[in-house]
Formats: sequence, structure tokens, C-alpha cells
Amino acid sequence: MTERGGTLLGSIQRAITLVDMVANAPRPLPVKALASSAGLSLGTTYNIVRTLVHEGYLAREPDGLVLGKRFPSLQSKDADGVFLARVWSALREVSEEFGATAYLSRFDDGEVHVVDIVEYAAHPRVEFWVGMHESAHATALGKRILADLDPEQRLDYLSRHPLASLTKNTISDRRTLLRQLDSSGCTSIDVEEYVIGNNCLAVPVRAPGVIASLAISAPSEDTPDDVVDVAKRMLAAAARLAPVGRGSPRVEAFTI
Repeated sequence: MTERGGTLLGSIQRAITLVDMVANAPRPLPVKALASSAGLSLGTTYNIVRTLVHEGYLAREPDGLVLGKRFPSLQSKDADGVFLARVWSALREVSEEFGATAYLSRFDDGEVHVVDIVEYAAHPRVEFWVGMHESAHATALGKRILADLDPEQRLDYLSRHPLASLTKNTISDRRTLLRQLDSSGCTSIDVEEYVIGNNCLAVPVRAPGVIASLAISAPSEDTPDDVVDVAKRMLAAAARLAPVGRGSPRVEAFTI
């Protein structure tokens, strides 16, 4: 391929195309999906991706490819992929430090939403068999957000979301839940409230205009004994998250 003044290298153009696609993707992109979207053969895509990962422009996550640390615009806030790479980097650090699956959630438009999850291989994520809209009261990540709402917001939320009993340990009485939320301090815990055999611990992500929580979950038998120490370290991790002004409500969230 040529243009006035010289020859264009197709391999470099293809590499730039793949990086650009990852940079603008709202989720990690599997190589097969990347090849299909780019109109390239799977073998060619794997070869280019292998080089980009080696050079640090892309990084592999269990769910697919995200931007790597050498991506030139990783300091910018203009693409979904940049937001995603930053969130996944922070959650990956938390997951590896605690040996647990890490979750980031936020309160937006009157609802609790899971922003993203990074899974720890030895302790896979808890499947949300009941959606977060119906189960925030039974999860540490949801309770942490409810605890940080002002009284009017909290009562409005609870008036719109019945407290379903998901396990024998779920707090489904509103007064009991409100007392727990008021006394939770900076740490929210659910002990087999969402699903038997799994515990979850969450801390707030504090930033102007943002109500969010950082959480880890693990099987009950592997839950750390020193919850206070874990909470302190998680609060330090949460402090590395700060709001980023973005055009879309979906990505107006966090960066490290």
C-alpha cells in the first residue's frame, strides 16, 4: 500500500486498528471477537496481539484484552477502554492482594449497579442469580452503598425494593437493616446473606458526587480472620480511585 511520499506498512496499520478497537471497547475483548470485528484471520490477529502484549500496549485479562500500561494515552479520560483499563488494573491489584474476587459498584440514577468484576481464579465470582436491583440489601457491596446514602435517598430506595429473603441469614426486616447500616462504620459485611458458603466485605469509595463501594468475596472458610486489617488495606486501595468527568453516565466513574 502506498501514498504520496512513501509506502504504508499494512502490519502496523492492522496493529493500530486492533489497539484502537480495544481502547474504545466497553468490555475486555476476546481475540476471536477482535479478529471478527477487524476482518482479520484469527492467526494474524493472534500474532499481532502477541506482539502488542509483549510490548505492553495491550494486556490479557481472563475475559479478554484491555489496554496495557504502555498505551500512550492511558492518562487521558476520553475512551471507554482507558476507563476500563484503569478500573481493571485497580481491581486486579485488589484481587491479587487478597486472593479474592474484587467488585466495584456505584449508585446511579436511584439504583445500585455493578461497574466491573475481576475474578480470582481460586475463588470464582459469585453469580448474581438475583439481580442487584433486588439484592443490594443482602450483599456487602450493596449495603455499603445504602449506608452512604442520605436518609431520604435510603428510604426512597428501600420503598422501591422489597427486602427478599435470599438465604436463612438475609436481613429482610427493614428496621434491623437500617440499624445495621447506621452502625456499619466504614465496613459492610455479609456473612452468607446472598448465597450460602460465601462472605463479602466492602468499603466505600469516597469522592465528590460519587457513591460507590469496593468489595471482595471469598468462600466462608477462606475469609480472613482479621477483618479490621483487611478493611484498612481495602480503604487504601479505594483511596486510589477518584472520579473522572466523562460524557457518558456509564463511564463517568473512576480512575487510579
